[in-house]
Parts: sequence; structure tokens; C-alpha cells
Amino acid sequence: MVMADLFSELEPEPQPPEALGDGATLLRGFAAAEARDLVAALGSITAAAPFRHMVTPGGHTMSVAMTNCGDAGWVSDRGGYRYATRDPESGRAWPEMPTIFHDLAARAAAAGGFGGFSANSCLINRYEPKARMSLHQDKDEGDFSAPIVSISLGLPATFLFGGMKRSDRPQRFRLESGDVVVWGGATRMAYHGVAPLAAGESPLTGGVRINLTFRRAQLVADSRPSQT
Repeated sequence: MVMADLFSELEPEPQPPEALGDGATLLRGFAAAEARDLVAALGSITAAAPFRHMVTPGGHTMSVAMTNCGDAGWVSDRGGYRYATRDPESGRAWPEMPTIFHDLAARAAAAGGFGGFSANSCLINRYEPKARMSLHQDKDEGDFSAPIVSISLGLPATFLFGGMKRSDRPQRFRLESGDVVVWGGATRMAYHGVAPLAAGESPLTGGVRINLTFRRAQLVADSRPSQT
């Protein structure tokens, strides 16, 4: 494969927005042109705050490795789920959110119908083969008026987008590198997850998938843990 072919494989053309529900939009290829720069920016973030497998309040070790950047990071341990302004492993503030992250999240939110979005937290997930994310709601932010913006990089994944109850049967969408999902408004509290990742090799990330999830969290202090 020649270099031009490799880069074209990484940069599919953006497609028209695809509605997933009321307030939920799939933007195929929206981040593809900036994908290499997004991955490159992860180097300094993970050097300061390495990926780690967090533990749920019930003691289960998550299969997805995580880290954060921004004013606060989402964390989970025996004490509960919450946002913390400092990395609990190092005691230091989380790495600053790169401008390319913040600006792309704002543009994606606007394309999904949510102008004025300014993320202050980015949860970075690293999926290896067989890693998965069970159906859950993003409900630790404190303010649900802002949307969630989720960017996929590297290996493809099956995104599960459900209803307001965990028992609602989710829709299944294949996400390629550069695809972005935005949801808010009526679907802000929709259950969502990721099916077990299939093995593969990406020219961008190798044998893993990276997911950047942008949120707007209330930052009075480190948030009070939630257990659900």
C-alpha cells in the first residue's frame, strides 16, 4: 500500500448527519481529517496520566482502560462514580485539554444541533479486543443541558444506543475511525454502550480503538460519588 492510499484510508469523506433519535446524531467521518492529530495529542496526556483499568463500586475491574484530560476527569472506584479535579493516582491535576480536542468537540456538537457547547472534561477510553462497555447512562455531570460528544478512532466498533430504561432494546451502529456521535436533549439520558471489540489492525492505532468522550461537568469541587 502506498502512503497516499494509507492516508486516504484514514480520511473518509464526511457524510450527511444520520439521526439516531430525538437529539441524537451520527456524524460519519466528521473527525477523520484530524484523526492523526488527535492521536498524536494523546502522547503527552497519557505520559502525565497513564491509562488504567478502573474498578466499579461493586469491585469489578473494567475491561476498558481509561484516562482523562481537562478541568476534571471521570473516575470510578470502591467509593463510587464521580468527577475529580485531580488524578487520584498521582494527586496532580489532569492534563490540560488540547485545543484541537476542545474545538472539534464544539464543532461536532454544533453539527448535531447543540451550538455553544464547551467541554471541560474528556474521558479517553482504550479498547483492546474483547473489551466492552455495558449499557449505562452518563449521569454524573450534574447538568444535563449540555450534550455528550463521542469520537471514535482506530478499530471499528459496534455502538449500542438504547432508550431511557436499561431493558430497552438498543439500536446497533457500526462506528468507523473518525465517526462522531452527539446526543443531548430528549436522548441525553439514553442508555448506551459498546459491544465486545473484534480483533483487527488499524493503520492509525494498531490493535486498539480509542474513544474520546466530551462532557460538561459541574465543578464546584470533586463531585460527590454516585453508586449507580
